[in-house]
Amino acid sequence: MVVVVLEEMRIRSLGVIDDAVVELSPGFTAVTGETGAGKTMVVTSLGLLLGGRADPALVRIGAGKAVVEGRVSVPADASAAVRAEEAGAELDDGALLISRTVSAEGRSRAHLGGRSVPVGLLAELADELVAVHGQTDQQGLLKLTRQRQALDRYAGDAVAVPLAKYAEAYRRLRVVTAELDEITTRARERAQEADMLRYGLDEIAGVEPRAGEDTELAEEAERLGHAEALSAAATAAHAALAGNPEDPEGIDAATLVAGAQRALEAVRSHDPALAALADRIGEIGILLGDVAGELAGYADDLDADPLRLAAVEERRAALGALTRKYGEYEKGVAAVLAWAERSAARLTELDGDDERIGELTAERDALRIELGGLAQALTDARTEAAERFAAAVTAELASLAMPHARVSFDIRQTEDPEGVEVDGRTVACGPTGADEVELLLAPHPGAPPRPIAKGASGGELSRVMLAVEVVFAGTDPVPTYLFDEVDAGVGGKAAVEIGRRLARLAKSAQVVVVTHLPQVAAFADRQLLVEKTNDGSVTRSGVKVLEGEDRVRELSRMLAGQEDSQTARAHAEELLATARADA
Repeated sequence: MVVVVLEEMRIRSLGVIDDAVVELSPGFTAVTGETGAGKTMVVTSLGLLLGGRADPALVRIGAGKAVVEGRVSVPADASAAVRAEEAGAELDDGALLISRTVSAEGRSRAHLGGRSVPVGLLAELADELVAVHGQTDQQGLLKLTRQRQALDRYAGDAVAVPLAKYAEAYRRLRVVTAELDEITTRARERAQEADMLRYGLDEIAGVEPRAGEDTELAEEAERLGHAEALSAAATAAHAALAGNPEDPEGIDAATLVAGAQRALEAVRSHDPALAALADRIGEIGILLGDVAGELAGYADDLDADPLRLAAVEERRAALGALTRKYGEYEKGVAAVLAWAERSAARLTELDGDDERIGELTAERDALRIELGGLAQALTDARTEAAERFAAAVTAELASLAMPHARVSFDIRQTEDPEGVEVDGRTVACGPTGADEVELLLAPHPGAPPRPIAKGASGGELSRVMLAVEVVFAGTDPVPTYLFDEVDAGVGGKAAVEIGRRLARLAKSAQVVVVTHLPQVAAFADRQLLVEKTNDGSVTRSGVKVLEGEDRVRELSRMLAGQEDSQTARAHAEELLATARADA
């Protein structure tokens, strides 16, 4: 028995659904109902829970928002549970509670385990929990990119390991090639840039600015410009402190302080406090003497030479010219020196273009050789996996009423003189290798293999997709598969075989199928009927489990459009008996 992953969903105000609960179970569950009853809303609801795009048009008319809630059982040690707990979610008795709300205005919110989370986290968890397949997925299988991805997924590490190395080498090659192209195609521009930098550096070197020189010169210019006033002030201050020799009768501070000290010295022995004051006055006298001496020296050294002032202003003008051209005026010489440092480094880079071109060319050539080897390894791994994958899908098709169909892969490369060498040929390469992978189908003996986009009918394409998914279930399984009308375009015996194959898949995974075919629904372990009420909505009671007579009536309706047709009832009972016997 498989652990149930998707246990139930509650859907409110989504499309035609007013308020309904979809209870799921282990094994194979078929969802049926009249056209337009809302079966597809089951798939849409699950898509929302798994981080799908929120479309406000899905909100039921008259409702402010649509809400989908789901309960997913997850083992505590599963990576999905660990990732959810890292995001702050809590398990509820071994299950994750997921909620998605879409407002009529288009706003979308997601909750996981009671915690608001980004919608992207739901999409991240979805990859490990549920595989959803609808008719759009069938069309996606027609794209070569999807076919290559399917093959790579099947191959596993045999492709994943060399592909990771290839992707890194391919990224580096693009970087190297872009830099090489930039250097070579912009050679003239780079030469002009080098000339400009060289001229600027020569001009700065001719002036030879020093860090902080502009500040020093500004201070010197200020002194020289006011030399007479500064000299007069220093002389007057000196006379006030130390006296003027030309005025012997004048009173100066030094004489007054000395007199004060002598007065106190005469009585200092009588009071220690007065003695301390005498000492302090002595210190004042010493300080006055020092200041007076410095004032005298300042006045003697002051240079009032106008020639020096002119030289200073000329130097300042030269530095200012550099600042305006190569720096920010407010930052002065420091900005000029910073520009010179950056420009010297850039010039070294530009002058080394020839050497750099040689280095890049050598690295590019080595990377192309490495890339060719990795591309060959990818081709070999894909070719080997393709044989096994095609054989497995072909075997599955035999179980889906296509006993003579053969699936194969065409793995080819496109020659390109600018590409890389693979197996002796120069071929185009991209971020995933040099291979173009195409799935081919020969539906019957004698028919040439053709691309499934051209050679498969709608019913055949549905079966090929199912066969591919069944093969994946054996190599890279997910706990739950949901198929939306995977049986489109199929009928008769093929429909019976699809039902039988889905039932087998359900032995190892939970399978939910939205179907209109009674041959498929008959094989389900549980059948859910979606039906509208008289007002055109689906309510809580509108999604119900069918058992016994109710299930026979629904299968009869699906077979003949008449629940009470005796022929249809007999056929429905026969289908159920066949399915039970096959189980």
